[in-house]
Amino acid sequence: MALFNLRTSRRLRLRGTRNLRSFTHFLHEKRWLLVAFIVGALLYIAPTPNGLTHEGHIVLVMSVVAVILFVTEPVPLPSVALMIIVGQILLLKDVDSTQVARSLMSDSVLFIMGSLMLAVAIVKQNLDKRLAYLIVRMTGTKTLNVASGIALVSGLMASVIGEHTVAAMMLPVAIILITLTSDDPNKVKGLAAVLLFSIAYGCSIAGIGTPSGGARNAIMVGYWKEFFYDPTNPESFKYLVDYVKWVIVCYPIFLAQLPFVMLILFMTFKPEYKHLNRAVVKLRTEIEKEGKMKSSDWLAILIFFITLLGWIFYSSEIGLGTIALLGAIAYMVFGLVRWEDLNSGVNWGVVWLYAAAISLGVQMKDTGAALWVAENFLDILPNGMDSGIGLYAAVSVLTTLVTNTMSNGAAVAVLGPISLNMATTAGESPLVLGFITSISSAFAYLTVIGTPACTIVYASGYLKTTDFLKVGWKMAIMSTLILLAFAAFYWPLIGL
Repeated sequence: MALFNLRTSRRLRLRGTRNLRSFTHFLHEKRWLLVAFIVGALLYIAPTPNGLTHEGHIVLVMSVVAVILFVTEPVPLPSVALMIIVGQILLLKDVDSTQVARSLMSDSVLFIMGSLMLAVAIVKQNLDKRLAYLIVRMTGTKTLNVASGIALVSGLMASVIGEHTVAAMMLPVAIILITLTSDDPNKVKGLAAVLLFSIAYGCSIAGIGTPSGGARNAIMVGYWKEFFYDPTNPESFKYLVDYVKWVIVCYPIFLAQLPFVMLILFMTFKPEYKHLNRAVVKLRTEIEKEGKMKSSDWLAILIFFITLLGWIFYSSEIGLGTIALLGAIAYMVFGLVRWEDLNSGVNWGVVWLYAAAISLGVQMKDTGAALWVAENFLDILPNGMDSGIGLYAAVSVLTTLVTNTMSNGAAVAVLGPISLNMATTAGESPLVLGFITSISSAFAYLTVIGTPACTIVYASGYLKTTDFLKVGWKMAIMSTLILLAFAAFYWPLIGL
Protein backbone atom coordinates (compact mmCIF):
# COMPACT_ATOMS: atom_id res chain seq x y z
CA MET A 1 0.00 0.00 0.00
CA ALA A 2 2.80 2.39 0.89
CA LEU A 3 4.52 1.51 -2.41
CA PHE A 4 1.30 2.26 -4.32
CA ASN A 5 0.93 5.63 -2.58
CA LEU A 6 4.57 6.46 -3.36
CA ARG A 7 4.12 5.66 -7.07
CA THR A 8 0.89 7.67 -7.18
CA SER A 9 2.59 10.60 -5.51
CA ARG A 10 5.45 10.46 -8.02
CA ARG A 11 3.03 10.35 -10.97
CA LEU A 12 1.17 13.36 -9.62
CA ARG A 13 4.41 15.29 -9.13
CA LEU A 14 5.56 14.43 -12.66
CA ARG A 15 2.20 15.43 -14.08
CA GLY A 16 2.30 18.68 -12.14
CA THR A 17 5.82 19.36 -13.37
CA ARG A 18 4.76 18.71 -16.98
CA ASN A 19 1.71 20.96 -16.60
CA LEU A 20 3.86 23.72 -15.10
CA ARG A 21 6.35 23.42 -17.95
CA SER A 22 3.53 23.51 -20.51
CA PHE A 23 2.04 26.56 -18.85
CA THR A 24 5.44 28.28 -18.69
CA HIS A 25 6.05 27.47 -22.36
CA PHE A 26 2.62 28.87 -23.24
CA LEU A 27 3.35 32.12 -21.36
CA HIS A 28 6.69 32.48 -23.10
CA GLU A 29 5.21 31.79 -26.53
CA LYS A 30 2.30 34.18 -25.99
CA ARG A 31 4.19 36.86 -24.05
CA TRP A 32 3.61 39.52 -26.69
CA LEU A 33 -0.09 38.74 -26.71
CA LEU A 34 -0.16 39.38 -22.97
CA VAL A 35 1.93 42.54 -23.39
CA ALA A 36 -0.46 43.81 -26.06
CA PHE A 37 -3.52 43.17 -23.88
CA ILE A 38 -1.91 44.77 -20.82
CA VAL A 39 -0.90 47.86 -22.82
CA GLY A 40 -4.40 48.01 -24.29
CA ALA A 41 -6.05 47.73 -20.86
CA LEU A 42 -3.86 50.48 -19.38
CA LEU A 43 -4.57 52.81 -22.31
CA TYR A 44 -8.28 51.99 -22.17
CA ILE A 45 -8.69 52.94 -18.50
CA ALA A 46 -6.57 56.07 -18.91
CA PRO A 47 -8.49 59.39 -19.15
CA THR A 48 -9.57 60.39 -22.65
CA PRO A 49 -7.21 63.15 -23.90
CA ASN A 50 -8.60 66.61 -24.52
CA GLY A 51 -10.09 67.06 -27.95
CA LEU A 52 -10.51 63.34 -28.53
CA THR A 53 -13.88 61.63 -28.36
CA HIS A 54 -14.34 58.54 -26.21
CA GLU A 55 -14.99 56.50 -29.35
CA GLY A 56 -11.82 57.87 -30.93
CA HIS A 57 -9.91 56.95 -27.77
CA ILE A 58 -11.09 53.35 -28.05
CA VAL A 59 -10.17 53.17 -31.74
CA LEU A 60 -6.64 54.43 -31.00
CA VAL A 61 -6.26 51.81 -28.24
CA MET A 62 -7.38 49.10 -30.66
CA SER A 63 -4.91 50.41 -33.25
CA VAL A 64 -1.99 50.28 -30.78
CA VAL A 65 -2.87 46.71 -29.74
CA ALA A 66 -3.28 45.66 -33.38
CA VAL A 67 0.10 47.13 -34.39
CA ILE A 68 1.85 45.28 -31.53
CA LEU A 69 0.23 42.01 -32.63
CA PHE A 70 0.95 42.66 -36.31
CA VAL A 71 4.65 43.21 -35.62
CA THR A 72 5.27 40.48 -33.02
CA GLU A 73 2.82 37.90 -34.43
CA PRO A 74 2.23 35.86 -31.23
CA VAL A 75 -0.96 34.50 -32.81
CA PRO A 76 -1.90 33.92 -36.47
CA LEU A 77 -2.62 37.26 -38.16
CA PRO A 78 -6.11 36.24 -39.33
CA SER A 79 -7.02 35.87 -35.65
CA VAL A 80 -5.86 39.46 -35.10
CA ALA A 81 -8.18 40.49 -37.92
CA LEU A 82 -11.08 38.74 -36.19
CA MET A 83 -10.16 40.48 -32.91
CA ILE A 84 -10.39 43.85 -34.67
CA ILE A 85 -13.82 42.98 -36.04
CA VAL A 86 -15.19 41.73 -32.71
CA GLY A 87 -13.57 44.61 -30.82
CA GLN A 88 -15.37 47.22 -32.92
CA ILE A 89 -18.72 45.58 -32.24
CA LEU A 90 -18.20 45.14 -28.50
CA LEU A 91 -16.37 48.37 -27.63
CA LEU A 92 -17.87 51.04 -29.92
CA LYS A 93 -21.37 51.81 -28.72
CA ASP A 94 -22.48 53.57 -31.91
CA VAL A 95 -21.34 50.72 -34.16
CA ASP A 96 -23.27 47.49 -34.66
CA SER A 97 -22.34 44.26 -36.39
CA THR A 98 -24.10 45.23 -39.62
CA GLN A 99 -22.06 48.43 -39.95
CA VAL A 100 -18.82 46.57 -39.30
CA ALA A 101 -19.77 43.91 -41.85
CA ARG A 102 -20.40 46.61 -44.47
CA SER A 103 -17.01 48.22 -43.82
CA LEU A 104 -15.29 44.87 -44.34
CA MET A 105 -16.45 44.34 -47.91
CA SER A 106 -15.06 47.40 -49.65
CA ASP A 107 -13.94 47.41 -53.27
CA SER A 108 -10.31 47.21 -52.11
CA VAL A 109 -11.03 43.94 -50.30
CA LEU A 110 -12.79 42.53 -53.36
CA PHE A 111 -9.76 43.55 -55.38
CA ILE A 112 -7.35 41.74 -53.04
CA MET A 113 -9.58 38.66 -53.21
CA GLY A 114 -9.89 38.78 -56.99
CA SER A 115 -6.17 39.48 -57.50
CA LEU A 116 -5.14 36.46 -55.44
CA MET A 117 -7.58 34.33 -57.45
CA LEU A 118 -6.12 35.64 -60.70
CA ALA A 119 -2.61 34.82 -59.46
CA VAL A 120 -3.66 31.22 -58.82
CA ALA A 121 -5.17 31.02 -62.32
CA ILE A 122 -1.95 32.34 -63.89
CA VAL A 123 0.12 29.77 -62.00
CA LYS A 124 -2.28 27.05 -63.13
CA GLN A 125 -1.53 27.91 -66.76
CA ASN A 126 2.24 28.08 -66.06
CA LEU A 127 2.33 31.57 -67.54
CA ASP A 128 4.37 32.67 -64.53
CA LYS A 129 7.19 30.41 -65.74
CA ARG A 130 7.27 32.03 -69.16
CA LEU A 131 7.25 35.57 -67.74
CA ALA A 132 9.98 34.65 -65.23
CA TYR A 133 12.10 33.19 -68.02
CA LEU A 134 11.62 36.33 -70.12
CA ILE A 135 12.86 38.53 -67.27
CA VAL A 136 15.85 36.28 -66.60
CA ARG A 137 16.80 36.31 -70.29
CA MET A 138 16.93 40.11 -70.11
CA THR A 139 18.80 40.39 -66.80
CA GLY A 140 21.01 37.29 -66.68
CA THR A 141 21.13 34.84 -63.79
CA LYS A 142 22.88 36.97 -61.15
CA THR A 143 20.52 37.35 -58.18
CA LEU A 144 21.13 41.11 -57.91
CA ASN A 145 20.29 41.61 -61.59
CA VAL A 146 17.19 39.40 -61.41
CA ALA A 147 15.88 41.26 -58.34
CA SER A 148 16.61 44.61 -60.01
CA GLY A 149 14.81 43.47 -63.15
CA ILE A 150 11.76 42.36 -61.13
CA ALA A 151 11.69 45.69 -59.25
CA LEU A 152 12.05 47.69 -62.47
CA VAL A 153 9.39 45.75 -64.38
CA SER A 154 7.05 45.93 -61.36
CA GLY A 155 7.67 49.65 -61.03
CA LEU A 156 7.22 50.56 -64.67
CA MET A 157 3.88 48.76 -64.76
CA ALA A 158 2.72 49.92 -61.31
CA SER A 159 3.28 53.56 -62.20
CA VAL A 160 0.62 53.23 -64.89
CA ILE A 161 -1.91 50.65 -63.77
CA GLY A 162 -1.55 50.65 -59.97
CA GLU A 163 0.41 48.56 -57.52
CA HIS A 164 -2.48 46.20 -56.68
CA THR A 165 -2.59 44.76 -60.18
CA VAL A 166 1.14 44.44 -60.69
CA ALA A 167 1.85 42.83 -57.31
CA ALA A 168 -0.76 40.16 -58.01
CA MET A 169 0.68 39.54 -61.48
CA MET A 170 4.37 39.43 -60.42
CA LEU A 171 3.95 37.33 -57.26
CA PRO A 172 3.82 34.00 -59.16
CA VAL A 173 6.96 35.04 -61.09
CA ALA A 174 9.00 35.40 -57.88
CA ILE A 175 7.56 32.26 -56.34
CA ILE A 176 8.49 30.09 -59.33
CA LEU A 177 12.11 31.29 -59.15
CA ILE A 178 12.20 30.61 -55.41
CA THR A 179 10.67 27.13 -55.58
CA LEU A 180 12.88 26.05 -58.48
CA THR A 181 15.95 27.12 -56.49
CA SER A 182 14.96 25.00 -53.48
CA ASP A 183 11.89 23.11 -52.30
CA ASP A 184 12.83 23.83 -48.68
CA PRO A 185 11.66 27.34 -47.66
CA ASN A 186 14.23 27.42 -44.84
CA LYS A 187 17.06 27.25 -47.39
CA VAL A 188 15.89 30.26 -49.40
CA LYS A 189 14.72 32.72 -46.73
CA GLY A 190 17.07 35.50 -47.83
CA LEU A 191 16.46 34.91 -51.54
CA ALA A 192 12.69 34.87 -51.03
CA ALA A 193 12.78 38.10 -49.02
CA VAL A 194 14.84 39.91 -51.66
CA LEU A 195 12.68 38.83 -54.61
CA LEU A 196 9.33 39.37 -52.87
CA PHE A 197 10.26 42.76 -51.43
CA SER A 198 11.57 43.74 -54.89
CA ILE A 199 7.98 43.36 -56.08
CA ALA A 200 6.37 45.11 -53.10
CA TYR A 201 8.76 48.05 -52.96
CA GLY A 202 9.09 48.35 -56.74
CA CYS A 203 5.31 48.78 -56.85
CA SER A 204 5.18 51.13 -53.85
CA ILE A 205 7.85 53.59 -54.97
CA ALA A 206 6.46 53.63 -58.52
CA GLY A 207 2.86 54.26 -57.51
CA ILE A 208 3.77 57.90 -56.91
CA GLY A 209 4.90 58.39 -60.51
CA THR A 210 1.59 59.14 -62.24
CA PRO A 211 -1.97 60.10 -61.24
CA SER A 212 -3.12 56.61 -62.25
CA GLY A 213 -0.55 54.99 -59.96
CA GLY A 214 -2.88 55.05 -56.97
CA ALA A 215 -6.09 56.43 -55.51
CA ARG A 216 -4.11 58.72 -53.20
CA ASN A 217 -2.85 60.70 -56.20
CA ALA A 218 -6.34 61.25 -57.58
CA ILE A 219 -7.56 62.33 -54.13
CA MET A 220 -4.89 65.03 -53.90
CA VAL A 221 -5.59 66.28 -57.43
CA GLY A 222 -9.24 66.65 -56.40
CA TYR A 223 -8.31 68.54 -53.23
CA TRP A 224 -6.21 71.08 -55.15
CA LYS A 225 -9.05 71.77 -57.55
CA GLU A 226 -11.67 71.96 -54.78
CA PHE A 227 -9.66 74.20 -52.44
CA PHE A 228 -7.80 76.57 -54.75
CA TYR A 229 -9.19 76.57 -58.29
CA ASP A 230 -11.28 79.58 -59.35
CA PRO A 231 -12.35 79.77 -63.03
CA THR A 232 -12.34 83.58 -62.85
CA ASN A 233 -8.75 83.74 -61.58
CA PRO A 234 -6.05 82.76 -64.09
CA GLU A 235 -3.50 82.47 -61.25
CA SER A 236 -5.41 79.54 -59.83
CA PHE A 237 -5.03 77.48 -63.02
CA LYS A 238 -1.71 76.15 -61.67
CA TYR A 239 -3.72 74.04 -59.23
CA LEU A 240 -5.21 72.05 -62.10
CA VAL A 241 -2.49 69.38 -62.06
CA ASP A 242 -2.68 67.26 -65.21
CA TYR A 243 -1.10 63.89 -66.02
CA VAL A 244 2.04 65.34 -67.62
CA LYS A 245 2.76 67.79 -64.81
CA TRP A 246 2.43 65.06 -62.20
CA VAL A 247 4.89 62.86 -64.13
CA ILE A 248 7.44 65.68 -64.41
CA VAL A 249 7.26 66.35 -60.67
CA CYS A 250 7.13 62.79 -59.32
CA TYR A 251 8.49 60.23 -61.77
CA PRO A 252 12.18 61.12 -61.22
CA ILE A 253 11.68 60.41 -57.50
CA PHE A 254 10.69 56.83 -58.33
CA LEU A 255 13.74 56.33 -60.55
CA ALA A 256 16.07 57.84 -57.93
CA GLN A 257 14.86 55.43 -55.24
CA LEU A 258 15.24 52.25 -57.29
CA PRO A 259 18.99 51.63 -56.82
CA PHE A 260 18.72 52.41 -53.10
CA VAL A 261 15.93 49.85 -52.77
CA MET A 262 18.29 47.17 -54.08
CA LEU A 263 21.10 48.35 -51.80
CA ILE A 264 18.87 48.22 -48.71
CA LEU A 265 17.40 44.82 -49.56
CA PHE A 266 20.77 43.17 -50.13
CA MET A 267 22.21 44.76 -46.98
CA THR A 268 19.26 43.56 -44.88
CA PHE A 269 18.73 40.09 -46.33
CA LYS A 270 21.59 37.92 -47.52
CA PRO A 271 20.43 35.71 -50.42
CA GLU A 272 21.70 32.15 -50.11
CA TYR A 273 22.45 32.06 -53.84
CA LYS A 274 24.38 34.73 -55.75
CA HIS A 275 23.28 33.22 -59.04
CA LEU A 276 20.03 31.50 -60.01
CA ASN A 277 21.60 29.17 -62.56
CA ARG A 278 19.92 26.13 -61.05
CA ALA A 279 16.47 27.71 -61.17
CA VAL A 280 17.00 28.99 -64.73
CA VAL A 281 18.11 25.57 -66.02
CA LYS A 282 15.05 23.92 -64.45
CA LEU A 283 12.85 26.72 -65.77
CA ARG A 284 14.14 26.34 -69.32
CA THR A 285 13.75 22.55 -69.15
CA GLU A 286 10.16 22.80 -67.95
CA ILE A 287 9.27 25.35 -70.64
CA GLU A 288 10.85 23.17 -73.34
CA LYS A 289 8.85 20.17 -72.10
CA GLU A 290 5.64 22.16 -72.38
CA GLY A 291 6.51 23.17 -75.93
CA LYS A 292 4.85 25.98 -77.75
CA MET A 293 2.01 27.88 -76.16
CA LYS A 294 -1.37 26.18 -76.50
CA SER A 295 -4.71 27.76 -77.29
CA SER A 296 -5.61 27.64 -73.58
CA ASP A 297 -2.47 29.65 -72.80
CA TRP A 298 -3.43 32.35 -75.31
CA LEU A 299 -6.98 32.37 -73.93
CA ALA A 300 -5.60 32.86 -70.40
CA ILE A 301 -3.46 35.77 -71.62
CA LEU A 302 -6.44 37.27 -73.45
CA ILE A 303 -8.62 37.11 -70.32
CA PHE A 304 -5.91 38.75 -68.23
CA PHE A 305 -5.34 41.43 -70.89
CA ILE A 306 -9.07 42.20 -71.00
CA THR A 307 -9.10 42.35 -67.19
CA LEU A 308 -6.15 44.74 -67.34
CA LEU A 309 -7.97 46.99 -69.83
CA GLY A 310 -10.97 46.90 -67.54
CA TRP A 311 -8.85 48.13 -64.64
CA ILE A 312 -7.45 50.95 -66.74
CA PHE A 313 -10.66 52.20 -68.38
CA TYR A 314 -13.60 51.11 -66.21
CA SER A 315 -12.34 50.89 -62.63
CA SER A 316 -13.68 54.36 -61.82
CA GLU A 317 -17.16 53.26 -62.86
CA ILE A 318 -17.54 49.74 -61.47
CA GLY A 319 -14.49 49.37 -59.21
CA LEU A 320 -11.21 47.47 -59.33
CA GLY A 321 -12.64 44.66 -57.23
CA THR A 322 -15.58 43.98 -59.52
CA ILE A 323 -13.30 43.74 -62.54
CA ALA A 324 -10.90 41.40 -60.71
CA LEU A 325 -13.79 39.10 -59.78
CA LEU A 326 -15.06 39.16 -63.37
CA GLY A 327 -11.62 38.02 -64.51
CA ALA A 328 -11.61 35.18 -61.97
CA ILE A 329 -15.10 34.17 -63.08
CA ALA A 330 -13.98 34.10 -66.72
CA TYR A 331 -11.10 31.74 -65.88
CA MET A 332 -13.55 29.35 -64.21
CA VAL A 333 -16.21 29.62 -66.93
CA PHE A 334 -13.72 28.72 -69.66
CA GLY A 335 -12.39 25.81 -67.61
CA LEU A 336 -8.89 27.26 -67.15
CA VAL A 337 -9.03 26.87 -63.38
CA ARG A 338 -11.30 24.97 -60.99
CA TRP A 339 -12.86 26.35 -57.83
CA GLU A 340 -10.98 23.67 -55.87
CA ASP A 341 -7.72 25.21 -57.15
CA LEU A 342 -8.78 28.70 -56.09
CA ASN A 343 -10.07 27.51 -52.73
CA SER A 344 -6.79 25.80 -51.89
CA GLY A 345 -4.48 28.33 -53.54
CA VAL A 346 -5.82 31.62 -52.16
CA ASN A 347 -4.68 32.70 -48.69
CA TRP A 348 -8.10 33.65 -47.35
CA GLY A 349 -6.59 34.75 -44.06
CA VAL A 350 -4.86 37.60 -45.89
CA VAL A 351 -8.22 38.71 -47.29
CA TRP A 352 -9.64 38.90 -43.76
CA LEU A 353 -6.52 40.72 -42.56
CA TYR A 354 -6.80 43.44 -45.17
CA ALA A 355 -10.57 43.75 -44.67
CA ALA A 356 -10.16 44.26 -40.92
CA ALA A 357 -7.37 46.81 -41.42
CA ILE A 358 -9.52 48.88 -43.79
CA SER A 359 -12.46 48.66 -41.40
CA LEU A 360 -10.31 49.97 -38.54
CA GLY A 361 -9.03 52.77 -40.78
CA VAL A 362 -12.63 53.80 -41.49
CA GLN A 363 -13.29 54.01 -37.75
CA MET A 364 -10.14 56.11 -37.22
CA LYS A 365 -11.45 58.57 -39.76
CA ASP A 366 -15.11 58.55 -38.66
CA THR A 367 -14.36 58.95 -34.94
CA GLY A 368 -11.89 61.77 -35.52
CA ALA A 369 -9.00 59.74 -34.09
CA ALA A 370 -6.79 60.22 -37.16
CA LEU A 371 -7.47 63.96 -37.23
CA TRP A 372 -6.66 64.26 -33.51
CA VAL A 373 -3.33 62.45 -34.02
CA ALA A 374 -2.43 64.73 -36.91
CA GLU A 375 -3.27 67.96 -35.11
CA ASN A 376 -1.43 67.00 -31.93
CA PHE A 377 1.60 65.88 -33.89
CA LEU A 378 1.82 69.30 -35.51
CA ASP A 379 1.35 71.08 -32.17
CA ILE A 380 4.44 69.45 -30.67
CA LEU A 381 6.74 70.45 -33.52
CA PRO A 382 9.74 72.44 -32.28
CA ASN A 383 10.53 75.95 -33.47
CA GLY A 384 12.02 76.08 -36.93
CA MET A 385 9.86 73.27 -38.29
CA ASP A 386 6.83 75.43 -39.01
CA SER A 387 8.06 76.45 -42.46
CA GLY A 388 10.43 75.46 -45.25
CA ILE A 389 12.26 72.15 -45.27
CA GLY A 390 11.45 71.60 -41.57
CA LEU A 391 7.72 71.72 -42.29
CA TYR A 392 8.19 69.46 -45.31
CA ALA A 393 9.97 66.89 -43.11
CA ALA A 394 7.28 67.08 -40.41
CA VAL A 395 4.45 66.53 -42.88
CA SER A 396 6.33 63.65 -44.51
CA VAL A 397 6.99 61.93 -41.16
CA LEU A 398 3.40 62.41 -40.03
CA THR A 399 2.02 60.97 -43.27
CA THR A 400 4.42 58.02 -43.06
CA LEU A 401 3.26 57.21 -39.52
CA VAL A 402 -0.43 57.44 -40.41
CA THR A 403 -0.20 55.52 -43.69
CA ASN A 404 1.36 52.55 -41.88
CA THR A 405 -1.85 52.15 -39.86
CA MET A 406 -4.41 52.60 -42.64
CA SER A 407 -4.62 52.52 -46.43
CA ASN A 408 -2.66 55.22 -48.28
CA GLY A 409 -5.84 56.54 -49.86
CA ALA A 410 -7.45 56.96 -46.44
CA ALA A 411 -4.28 58.63 -45.13
CA VAL A 412 -4.34 61.24 -47.89
CA ALA A 413 -8.08 61.72 -47.47
CA VAL A 414 -7.56 62.53 -43.78
CA LEU A 415 -4.28 64.47 -43.91
CA GLY A 416 -4.73 66.24 -47.26
CA PRO A 417 -6.97 69.06 -45.99
CA ILE A 418 -4.72 69.54 -42.95
CA SER A 419 -1.55 69.79 -45.07
CA LEU A 420 -3.11 72.22 -47.54
CA ASN A 421 -4.49 74.45 -44.77
CA MET A 422 -1.08 74.41 -43.07
CA ALA A 423 0.54 75.51 -46.32
CA THR A 424 -1.77 78.51 -46.55
CA THR A 425 -1.20 79.46 -42.90
CA ALA A 426 2.58 79.09 -43.11
CA GLY A 427 2.87 80.89 -46.44
CA GLU A 428 4.12 77.77 -48.21
CA SER A 429 3.03 76.36 -51.56
CA PRO A 430 -0.07 74.12 -51.32
CA LEU A 431 1.26 72.26 -54.36
CA VAL A 432 4.52 71.39 -52.60
CA LEU A 433 2.91 70.24 -49.36
CA GLY A 434 0.23 68.39 -51.33
CA PHE A 435 2.83 66.48 -53.33
CA ILE A 436 4.78 65.70 -50.14
CA THR A 437 1.65 64.33 -48.47
CA SER A 438 0.67 62.20 -51.44
CA ILE A 439 4.18 60.84 -52.06
CA SER A 440 4.83 60.12 -48.36
CA SER A 441 1.64 58.07 -48.20
CA ALA A 442 3.53 55.50 -50.30
CA PHE A 443 6.09 54.99 -47.52
CA ALA A 444 3.98 52.28 -45.83
CA TYR A 445 6.89 49.88 -45.50
CA LEU A 446 6.63 48.91 -41.82
CA THR A 447 3.58 46.65 -41.68
CA VAL A 448 1.88 43.93 -43.70
CA ILE A 449 -1.25 46.04 -43.99
CA GLY A 450 0.53 49.19 -45.16
CA THR A 451 -0.18 48.66 -48.86
CA PRO A 452 -1.96 46.02 -50.94
CA ALA A 453 1.40 45.12 -52.51
CA CYS A 454 2.83 44.26 -49.09
CA THR A 455 -0.27 42.28 -48.21
CA ILE A 456 -0.12 40.33 -51.47
CA VAL A 457 3.55 39.32 -51.17
CA TYR A 458 2.99 38.35 -47.53
CA ALA A 459 0.33 35.93 -48.77
CA SER A 460 3.13 33.86 -50.32
CA GLY A 461 3.97 32.46 -46.88
CA TYR A 462 7.71 33.14 -47.23
CA LEU A 463 7.76 36.37 -45.19
CA LYS A 464 7.24 37.13 -41.51
CA THR A 465 5.79 40.34 -40.14
CA THR A 466 9.13 41.12 -38.49
CA ASP A 467 10.76 41.11 -41.95
CA PHE A 468 8.68 44.16 -42.86
CA LEU A 469 9.84 46.02 -39.77
CA LYS A 470 13.46 44.93 -40.23
CA VAL A 471 13.74 46.47 -43.69
CA GLY A 472 10.88 48.97 -43.54
CA TRP A 473 12.48 51.58 -41.27
CA LYS A 474 15.51 51.77 -43.57
CA MET A 475 13.24 52.19 -46.57
CA ALA A 476 11.25 54.93 -44.83
CA ILE A 477 14.39 56.93 -43.98
CA MET A 478 15.77 56.55 -47.50
CA SER A 479 12.53 57.55 -49.21
CA THR A 480 12.04 60.55 -46.92
CA LEU A 481 15.57 61.87 -47.52
CA ILE A 482 15.25 61.52 -51.29
CA LEU A 483 11.84 63.23 -51.25
CA LEU A 484 13.20 66.16 -49.21
CA ALA A 485 16.21 66.45 -51.53
CA PHE A 486 13.92 66.70 -54.57
CA ALA A 487 11.68 69.22 -52.77
CA ALA A 488 14.69 71.38 -51.92
CA PHE A 489 16.62 71.24 -55.20
CA TYR A 490 14.66 69.74 -58.12
CA TRP A 491 11.19 71.19 -57.62
CA PRO A 492 12.37 74.83 -57.53
CA LEU A 493 14.14 74.25 -60.86
CA ILE A 494 10.87 73.23 -62.55
CA GLY A 495 8.97 76.13 -61.03
CA LEU A 496 6.98 74.27 -58.40
